[in-house]
Amino acid sequence: MTDHRELSAGLRAAVRGEVDFTATARALTTMDASNYRRVPLGVVAPRDADDVAAALSVCRTYGVPVVPRGGGTSIAGQATGTGVVLDFTRHMNRLLSLDPRARTAVVQPGLVLDRLQKAAAPYGLRFGPDPSTHSRCTLGGMIGNNSCGSHSVAWGTTADSVRELSVVTPRGERLRPGRAWAGAPAGLRDLVDGELARLRTAFPNLPRRISGYAVDALLPERGADVARSFCGSEGTLGVLTEAVVDLVRAPRARALAVLAYADESGAAEAAAGLLPYGPLTVEGMAADLVPPAADLPRGGAWLFVETGGDTEAEARARAETIVRAADAGDALVVTDPARQRALWRVREDASGTATRMPDGTEAWPGWEDCAVPPARLGAYLRDFRALMADHGLRGTPYGHFGDGCIHVRIDFDLLTGPGVARFRSFSEELAGLVVSHGGSLSGEHGDGQARAELLPRMYGAETVALFERVKAVWDPDDLLNPGMLVRPAPLDTNLRFSVLPREPVDVAFGYPADGGDFSAAVRRCVGVAKCRTTSVSGPAVMCPSFRATGEEEHSTRGRARLLHEMLAGELVTDGWRSTEVRDALDLCLSCKGCRSDCPVGVDMATYKAEFLHHHYAGRRRPAAHYAMGWLPVWLGWVARTRSAGVVNALASVGPLAGAAKRLGGIAAEREIPRVAGETFTRWWRGRGGPSGDGRLVVLWPDTFTEHLSPSVGRAAVRVLEAAGLRVALPPTLRPGSRPVGDARTRSALSLLTARRGRVCCGLTYISTGQLDRARAVLRRTLDLLEPVLATDAPLVVLEPSCAAALRTDAPELLHDDPRAARLAARVLTFAEVLERHAPDWTPPALNRPVTGQTHCHQHAVLGEAADRRLREAAGLTGDLAGGCCGLAGNFGFEAGHYEVSAACAEDQLLPSVREAPEDAVVLADGFSCRTQLEHLAGVRGRHLAEVLADALEE
Repeated sequence: MTDHRELSAGLRAAVRGEVDFTATARALTTMDASNYRRVPLGVVAPRDADDVAAALSVCRTYGVPVVPRGGGTSIAGQATGTGVVLDFTRHMNRLLSLDPRARTAVVQPGLVLDRLQKAAAPYGLRFGPDPSTHSRCTLGGMIGNNSCGSHSVAWGTTADSVRELSVVTPRGERLRPGRAWAGAPAGLRDLVDGELARLRTAFPNLPRRISGYAVDALLPERGADVARSFCGSEGTLGVLTEAVVDLVRAPRARALAVLAYADESGAAEAAAGLLPYGPLTVEGMAADLVPPAADLPRGGAWLFVETGGDTEAEARARAETIVRAADAGDALVVTDPARQRALWRVREDASGTATRMPDGTEAWPGWEDCAVPPARLGAYLRDFRALMADHGLRGTPYGHFGDGCIHVRIDFDLLTGPGVARFRSFSEELAGLVVSHGGSLSGEHGDGQARAELLPRMYGAETVALFERVKAVWDPDDLLNPGMLVRPAPLDTNLRFSVLPREPVDVAFGYPADGGDFSAAVRRCVGVAKCRTTSVSGPAVMCPSFRATGEEEHSTRGRARLLHEMLAGELVTDGWRSTEVRDALDLCLSCKGCRSDCPVGVDMATYKAEFLHHHYAGRRRPAAHYAMGWLPVWLGWVARTRSAGVVNALASVGPLAGAAKRLGGIAAEREIPRVAGETFTRWWRGRGGPSGDGRLVVLWPDTFTEHLSPSVGRAAVRVLEAAGLRVALPPTLRPGSRPVGDARTRSALSLLTARRGRVCCGLTYISTGQLDRARAVLRRTLDLLEPVLATDAPLVVLEPSCAAALRTDAPELLHDDPRAARLAARVLTFAEVLERHAPDWTPPALNRPVTGQTHCHQHAVLGEAADRRLREAAGLTGDLAGGCCGLAGNFGFEAGHYEVSAACAEDQLLPSVREAPEDAVVLADGFSCRTQLEHLAGVRGRHLAEVLADALEE
């Protein structure tokens, strides 16, 4: 048995890059995007080819297998292993050179595809293959899997774009595989020369034949291309350290024809007939995977057919030619780039969206990308549907119809013995069906463990034996990724779900979308890794902490992996007390971006609150949890004692402020916000309460508006009343049958019998995981609001994070109290209440540009459509940035978080403000966003209500 300490020490002595054998590093690499899980011994992040050779030498000495890994988005299990994982994303991730004249680039294996595309774009070039994971998949992984993507009908697979490779063999030899036998290991040519007849007859001729080794690329009539034969070898032959790849000329303009059909079989049958027109893509998907708001022609399935040209008119003309040739029920041609991107996002997110059936049932990969000749795709899909029905399974096919390749997630039961047995029997029958249609078991993602066992059904035993001989030539010690492609592990072993608890874990939140099962919530993460995107565009948020640190453990996927291992109990053995999980969640901003941006709806903010609740149960918490988690209490005391002036004066004295920050766990770099001398409620009472006789709306006095930014509340009242609405505040006494919303006591009897209190959404308690306290606060709030809930009055919440807490956290935390759901249904944002209840009101015309950032909770939970329409009506032009401001409530104030907080602000918010015109209005509806702008940029951001109120006064 290998001594892990000796192995680790040997690697540290030999390798200049990082060597990490901690439970965290191992837990982060137990899985890829497949159904499989293997626990590695450790992770090495090599700095260069010398490090790779050194790591291979040490591992060979100890007899430990090695698994090369890129972005970890493989769907067949080939990026998992039990030995040492080589992580190329940390150091070997550069674009070494780009030659526009030769149309080539030299890349390292850890380079993310989008970075290559961005570098090539100024020259009118691009890398042809483009998987839907283009924002996080790596070139090394693409070469290992021979990835394809939506443009393969025009530009082929990765193998078609590879010119030359640099490879280190398991025994340390440096090779340069290329054409005409360049870089072939000793013995490979003799092996091929002895099998020419088999190589000419045993390999199906179809565009997406990815299964097995591409040994036929070594035929003399095909140029004896060793580099091409290496593509798709799934890290089993050698370790890639560098690649010379070809680039293609990108069309100057594109058009997208969206063709509607009754079902996916109809779309599939039409796809092959469009290929003679030279499209760039012929992608198909069915209605099950399309969100209701998608603006598509009426139908049950669609083909996305992209065309190119030197001008928009030329691209459109080609698209319209395809529309005329297609036998489609309806069609749409889109030339606007922004609208095209929105439509393509629907298609790209399908790999995650498909993991949930319409009724919420889980669906899994396993038969994710079979391919058949394009002309047979319609018939194959009908047979495929019939086979699923025979096994009582469901799934929605989508994918590369022009290449005869479909993707599908199927609702396999991978948790029980009978379910796993059905998974196996279905897989065996489906393999036979694919072969009967002349197809390939894998059309894009490789065989891995999911399909390698069934390769004899496609190739026959003798050809698979040839694959084993090829592997032995390259890797005689079977050091690299054993169990993949040849001598594979059974497809129904190493399933990642087998280690999870079978009984639901006792939790605080309700997890309604997961049947109340925390394990099911954690299982949502299938490894698609959209959270590892290094840049965001438009309103997207996820995942700001990963973009700030670049570390897997600070991505949504990384945290989900650690929670998975916490539940498994093998690597992370302390359960809810785990320090590994705590440390990974420490830099989670609870921005909720993953709740909307993750294709499978992982909600790490809720998982973090749940974990902190259990982790600190019965134990002393960090000082910041008391200082900022209990902020409503402390500010309430200041208000009752009318000591705001004293508090502000003390906070302005440097030594006293420093001591207070150290005591409260607050970052030394932060300024303590000033408390308002007059609270919003006190101002409200002073003005005499509600006025007018219009539609009653109840304005929520959240902690930030009440104590820190009462100007926002005053402005909102001014605008709402100008719009003809009658504004009231929630009651402060319970019970009460008095008129709603005067924030005062109306009778002597109520003084004697009622309990005084203030409404609160519980946000600060939830974000710090003090869920028992949050429940108590929310129940008190519901008691106070009973008179409001008895009416039809909406609740207007000005602070987006508080509105999000009331809409989602409250009903999920108080899942046993129906009043919480009723309250959530009443919550409206400032813009929503104006749009719904004052539709005839016209806001003042400002006619100025805007800058700033959509609040992350607003983007993730509330939606920004009403705000955008209100801004347009007021003549406020331009779009707000996405991302997260980085302050994120208590996060950016906590000691140890300042650098990450500032980095998050620099990602989107601060650049957008710096680059804005001088007369731009800086919008920031959240108190955190305004505070971050003031602290880091010296800029005063304003709530939309303040901007409109000022315009009314002018």
